[in-house]
Amino acid sequence: MESGNRQFADLVASLRIPVMAAPMFLVSGTEMVTAAACSGIIGTFPAANARTIDDLGGMLEGIAAGAGGGAWGVNLIVHRTYDRLEAELALLHEAAPALVITALGTPQRALDAVHRWGGLVFADISTPEQARRAIAAGADGLAAVCSGAGGHTGKYSPFSLIAAIREFWDGPLIAGGAVSSGAGILAMRVLGADLVTIGTRLLATTESRAAEGHRRMVIDATIADIITSDRVTGVAANWLAESLNRHRAMAGGPTGIDFSGAIADSKAWRDVWSAGEGVGAVLGPESVAEVVAALGAEYDAALAGVRADAMPELTQPVANIPD
Repeated sequence: MESGNRQFADLVASLRIPVMAAPMFLVSGTEMVTAAACSGIIGTFPAANARTIDDLGGMLEGIAAGAGGGAWGVNLIVHRTYDRLEAELALLHEAAPALVITALGTPQRALDAVHRWGGLVFADISTPEQARRAIAAGADGLAAVCSGAGGHTGKYSPFSLIAAIREFWDGPLIAGGAVSSGAGILAMRVLGADLVTIGTRLLATTESRAAEGHRRMVIDATIADIITSDRVTGVAANWLAESLNRHRAMAGGPTGIDFSGAIADSKAWRDVWSAGEGVGAVLGPESVAEVVAALGAEYDAALAGVRADAMPELTQPVANIPD
């Protein structure tokens, strides 16, 4: 575990800012991963974004050719109903991503394979109970999904969830949920996260694979346009209200979790679009490099701003409030 901690610390230290581009279903692909890696953050994508195993092989070849030595990782569904995991792990062995984030099941299913190529396994969790189970299963780190995240979301604020996790876990911790600015990145670090996940802020970038209607809806949306529902995938997720209502997904979604045939065109989530509560920060189309540059400048400014010599008012007592 100690060597894994050092490996992760070295990975974070190599970045321009402590950020991981979230693995967004049907949105993150070769273009976004390579752009993120070349811009100085970790690029990730869900393996399930490849329609076939051959397509996944092509994506991995493209990332290897275009990442320029930058950091990247992959998200794997490890739920028992997902039938492509073993084939995906076999392909990933040669590509050897630095980071694998498991979701919707025990990380134990991926541990041996990922460790054989020297990668780290982080378990996607949203509760302290899930975190404890992931640690017991041998995960190298945790990826905490807090409230406000786009797609599958958590119910707990980062203030409460990160604090609860840090009561029993001092190892590597990634956290995300509605982070859309450099100040938000710094806030997550102050709370105890080592690395911060950003998704919605990148959803409408030029490298995104989101449908044009999805991009436009994200650009036009505000926090008031986000609805949380489990009626699309069987798991609570944040959706764009216009999209959700248009497809009447809430009226007849699944009653349980089922990721068999997750790539099938018939699945409702292909046409019902998600976004997180940080959607208001997306004001127009940008490149990933432009977003990372803006976040980097904001992060640097936030770091400077919290120094006592830069903002002495933060170190002064609150003024007396008159009766």
